[in-house]
Amino acid sequence: MSAGNAVGGLVPGKDPALAPTPPMGWNSWNRFRCYDLTEEVVLATADAMVESGMRDAGYRYLVVDDCWQAFARGDDGRLRSHPARFPSGMAALGEQIHARGLKFGLYLAPGRKTCAMIYDRYPARDIGSFGYEQLDADTLAGWGVDYLKYDWCRAGRGGTGLDYRGAFERMAAALANTGRPIVYSISEYGHARPWEWAGEYGHLWRTTPDIGPSWRSVLRLADRQHGLARYAGPGGWNDPDMLEVGNPGLGEVESRSHFMLWAMLAAPLFAGNDLRTMTEPTRLLLTHAGVLAVSQDALGRQGERVARFGRVEVWRRELSGAVAYGVLNRGRREIAVQVRDDALVLSGGQVLCPLTAESVDVWTGQPVHDRKMLWPLRSREMVLVRSPS
Repeated sequence: MSAGNAVGGLVPGKDPALAPTPPMGWNSWNRFRCYDLTEEVVLATADAMVESGMRDAGYRYLVVDDCWQAFARGDDGRLRSHPARFPSGMAALGEQIHARGLKFGLYLAPGRKTCAMIYDRYPARDIGSFGYEQLDADTLAGWGVDYLKYDWCRAGRGGTGLDYRGAFERMAAALANTGRPIVYSISEYGHARPWEWAGEYGHLWRTTPDIGPSWRSVLRLADRQHGLARYAGPGGWNDPDMLEVGNPGLGEVESRSHFMLWAMLAAPLFAGNDLRTMTEPTRLLLTHAGVLAVSQDALGRQGERVARFGRVEVWRRELSGAVAYGVLNRGRREIAVQVRDDALVLSGGQVLCPLTAESVDVWTGQPVHDRKMLWPLRSREMVLVRSPS
């Protein structure tokens, strides 16, 4: 099939009601990557999402990333599931996911290859969607897919002639033609400033390269959100990539600050750890009602960094009837903060954020004014304060 006869016509608008708040779920890639991804892993993860309370906390999308595919398309041109690792097929897998009260997500790529073929030596051929956009969209719709991650993966190579915007527009049109409501996740890593155009038909768009399980990676991606807040809101969200909470490489304090930062950024929240074996502190963090209330606030305003005092940053996010402030110690040394008059201040007196009698520490749920003495803010720790507006 050629590029010219795949999908034509104008790109229809999206249904913003599919993502009124930042989508939440789990994605297989960060923990299982390619060859460890199996039907058993996915279903056990679905069970863990239910049993851990994550589903009821709002994590609804279970996204099966790259490597679910057989090494070649069928004689009819359709994608098939890997016969050994997904023997029941994707339609049956989707039914099992739906039966648990979850939504089913899958991965495709717009070029001739997927990322696993490039970076993980996945020995497949012709499983990219170039020239098969409508067939692949119809196939996913027939399987009951609710969410598509569409991942660039050097799609402009191999003689496709694709550019970033054109590649994602083609699949947007194909998805619309299916008539099935599917959340559309655009993954081109921020190369072509997708925040300026992807909101026309995408529900979330990557603004960054891939995240890694390190504090340095978390900060690098958070810094790249500067100036992007005006492009996000109900129906369409800037996406600084998945969560690394619970994966080796991040400590407990770093994981909590990472989670709080993503909540302040109104970022999609897709866990990427092994839910089957996660620790109780990780479960409690991922399901923390106070932090998730900030993340999922209906106003849909992305937070921004509003001040810096050396290695201390202040982030602010407007909420429905409230405002949240995040104070982050990026330095390597512990610092001290305290309540003074009607403000949270550094020990040197610099005002970090205003306070009222109703201001609460989001993590503890306790009134901030109850903390009259100096208290430490550890290296890489964030404190999140919510006040009525």
